[in-house]
Amino acid sequence: MNKKTGYLLGIALTIIIGTFLYQKYCCGCSCKGETNNAVTDSTAVAVAPDVSLNKFKLTGDEFNYQCNDNFKFLKNDFKTLLPISDSINLGIGNLKAFFDKNPNQKLMITGYATSDEKNTSAYPNLGFARANDVKNYFISKGFPSSKFDTSGEIREAWKMNADTILGPIDYRLIAIEPTATVEKVDWNAMKAKINANPLTLYFKTGETDIALTADERQQVADLVHYLDNVSGAKLSAVGHTDNVGDRTINTKLGLERADFARDYLVKNGVSKDKIETSSKGPDEPIADNKTAEGKAKNRRTVVTIK
Repeated sequence: MNKKTGYLLGIALTIIIGTFLYQKYCCGCSCKGETNNAVTDSTAVAVAPDVSLNKFKLTGDEFNYQCNDNFKFLKNDFKTLLPISDSINLGIGNLKAFFDKNPNQKLMITGYATSDEKNTSAYPNLGFARANDVKNYFISKGFPSSKFDTSGEIREAWKMNADTILGPIDYRLIAIEPTATVEKVDWNAMKAKINANPLTLYFKTGETDIALTADERQQVADLVHYLDNVSGAKLSAVGHTDNVGDRTINTKLGLERADFARDYLVKNGVSKDKIETSSKGPDEPIADNKTAEGKAKNRRTVVTIK
């Protein structure tokens, strides 16, 4: 065998081996007719390989807009991934023009989360928090907050791309009744109910951490719902302490706790200018400071509607 023949045989052997390795190791992930929207995360594929993309779709009796896109979120998070596509922004602009001509319409936004996601928000579930964040994006485009209702649901699976949740938001246009005196009575009743059992956040000595219970998450949702629908409404966050230590320091600590509660609500989509903070320090205890249990109850921030 001469040198030239050996060289050609080497090339042929390389091609044969390369083709074999490609068929064995690569074709399984690219030769089965999968679309460009195929799920790439191995865990997501195992849970929901056939979940279709939920599109941005605004439909009603007199309005219809949809596009092949939707809001996206990172897994376990409720903040919308930016930037938002031009096709979605176009639909939002069209809806704004429609609402301006049809004041008796509003939009129900429903958010979703999978059952294995961790709720990192202050709301009853992560889907609700996502709906609220999308609502705030609409508001940033010039909508009044009273044009929206929000809800959240948990589903076993959702369309994903690696760690990105694709389109876990649904929309539904609904007709609203003309404003009447009954509306005012209803919101007054809701305010009275909320303030009769206010959101009360407790703190350990020297700490400002917040860990919400299920009931407290629902209270946050009720507060936001009230703020969205009552023009000029504001919240009051008042910090309190036990009587251990200097009164001046405790008064400052109470304000820090109230500010922390405010910032926590702002992080969850409440406008900062709708929350006022103050401190009572140790001056208004609700329990006996002579016991550890009493002191723990006095270390609190109380959030009410002004």
